[in-house]
Amino acid sequence: MLTSHQLSDIEFLIRDVGNFQIQNQSKVIYSDIEEKSLNQLVSFVDIESERKLVSGLKKITPNAGFLTEENTTTQKNEDLYWIIDPLDGTTNYLFSHTKYAISIALYQNKKPVYAHVFVPVDDESFIGKPDGAFLNGKRISVSKRNSIADTLIATGFPYYKFEEMEAYTNCLKKLMRETKGIRRMGSAAIDLAYTACGRFDAFYELNLSPWDVAGGSYIVQQAGGLVTDFENRENYVFGNTILAGSPNIHQKMLELIQREFS
Repeated sequence: MLTSHQLSDIEFLIRDVGNFQIQNQSKVIYSDIEEKSLNQLVSFVDIESERKLVSGLKKITPNAGFLTEENTTTQKNEDLYWIIDPLDGTTNYLFSHTKYAISIALYQNKKPVYAHVFVPVDDESFIGKPDGAFLNGKRISVSKRNSIADTLIATGFPYYKFEEMEAYTNCLKKLMRETKGIRRMGSAAIDLAYTACGRFDAFYELNLSPWDVAGGSYIVQQAGGLVTDFENRENYVFGNTILAGSPNIHQKMLELIQREFS
C-alpha cells in the first residue's frame, strides 16, 4: 500500500514530466522521430519522459521493478512492479495535438493496486486506488446509461496488424448505426480514463500493449466499470483485446463484438 507521502511524491513527479512534455512539444523536429515498427513512432521526449519516471519511481518505491515501453531500465521484481507508458498518444503529440497522456500502474502480487493517467495539456489527473477512482481529487464513476442507442463509444483503429480488419469494420458499422457516435482519441489511456468518468460508455480495441491499458483499466474498475478481453476473460492487459465499460453496457457490447469476432 502506498503511503500518503508516496502518493504526493508520485503526483509531483507525473506533473513534472507532464510539464516537460508540454515545454518540448514544439521542439521536436522530423529528424528526431524514429519509427520503432510500422506506424509506431518515438522521439527523445518519449525516452526522456520514461527516464524521468523510472528515476523518480525508483526513489519513491526502491524495491519495485518495471515494465516499460521504451526499455530504459532492466530492474525487475515480479512481486511488485510498475507498468509505464511515458507518452501514450505519441503520434498525436508529434502532430501537435493535445490528446496525449502519461500512464502508470503499480502491480503487487500480480494485481493492480494503484494507477495514474495524467493528461498534461488539460491538467486532468485520473487516479485509481483501493478506495475508488478520482479525477483531480473528486470521486468519479462510470456512466449510468442503459441503452446502446444512448451511448458514445470509444475505439482505436488498427494501425499495424490488419488481419482482423473485416471483423473490426463490421463491428464499427453496427456501432455507427446503433449508438450516438464513435470517437477515436488516439490514446487508449485517455479512452479508458474517459470511460471511467462517464464521458464514454465503453471502449474496445485490438492489439494493444500492457503499458497502453494497465493504468486506465484499473481506474475503470475502481470507478465501478467492467474490463475484460473479447472472450469475457481477464486477459486484457497482457492479451490481444480489451473491452471496458459500465456494467449496463459492457454485456451488450460484448455480445455485439463476439458476433463479429467469433
